[in-house]
Amino acid sequence: MSRTIDARIAELLARGGVIPAHPLALTAERRLSEKRQRALTRYYIAAGANGIAVGVHTTQFSIRDPEVGLFEPVLILAAEEMDNADRLRAEPLLRVGGISGKTAQAVREAELLSRLGYHAGLLSLAALPNEDDGALVNHCRSVAEVLPIVGFYLQPSVGGRVLSAEFWRKFLEIENVVAIKVAPFNRYQTLDVMRAVCESGRAIPVYTGNDDNIVLDLLTPYSFMVNGKETELRMRGGLLGHWAVWTKRAVDLLNDCKEISKTNYISRELLKRSVEVTDTNAAFFDAANGFAGCIAGLHEVLRRQGLLEGIWCLDPHEGLSKGQMEEIDRVYAAYPHLNDDSFVQQHRDEWLRP
Repeated sequence: MSRTIDARIAELLARGGVIPAHPLALTAERRLSEKRQRALTRYYIAAGANGIAVGVHTTQFSIRDPEVGLFEPVLILAAEEMDNADRLRAEPLLRVGGISGKTAQAVREAELLSRLGYHAGLLSLAALPNEDDGALVNHCRSVAEVLPIVGFYLQPSVGGRVLSAEFWRKFLEIENVVAIKVAPFNRYQTLDVMRAVCESGRAIPVYTGNDDNIVLDLLTPYSFMVNGKETELRMRGGLLGHWAVWTKRAVDLLNDCKEISKTNYISRELLKRSVEVTDTNAAFFDAANGFAGCIAGLHEVLRRQGLLEGIWCLDPHEGLSKGQMEEIDRVYAAYPHLNDDSFVQQHRDEWLRP
């Protein structure tokens, strides 16, 4: 049975906000560290995130492998922490779970997310690299019959695929589509999505996942002529791996962008910060090496803050690239105003308690 989105959750999605993509906390033996996994969730909530995305690329797709078996456990841990937080909040946290695989697997994952109380599924199409637009839309529609879905344009360099403008037009005809995350790291492909949303006539909120262009995505009015009338769309927030670190500052940044967007003036300072954030992301995500160290880079920042014990990934061969540690050192020193180390230090022991 299809589950549609609650009106209150739809309103929160439309308002926009900071949604970090949740990493995976492992021990040196590459087993789940429940204590540190919970601490990360508590950090994001305390930092002012509006929601959390779990089971996505930053959480490592291989949590689904039978020999790993961590997909459901990490979803449960995050849901429990969000349950605890929601009891003390005026508004609920947005709960987004990753969905991947071919149709049968994707539907099973959607059913699990629905059972665990997640509001929507972020639907990756990486497992369907050769399907045409019609097959892709049918796949999306099958998943949307179970759970509201968030469209996901994942950059090809980390496993995604190119999606045509026509695909997005057809995708937006699916009633249970509730948002889109745009993360192709490509201006042309980003415009394909934004234009399709404008042409659809639907008030579908779009979140940036373009970690290489965060600030400008949030500031830009995307304007297109639709049926002879100018139609404008703005991104409402971000669902970002980059916002898995220095999250308190990400909340501040989004608030600044929202205030500036009410005017016709963008300050030199905010344009300068855009470059700083992108430079920082290049180090964290290992852009110099085709993003090979993107997850380990985020882990390294969290390790420095004491939230993670180490930078271990499920794949023992996955780690920092040559020169990446030095790049992280560089941006840490160059942009101290972008980190939230003092905030983390103040609350870390509290978050790490059982």
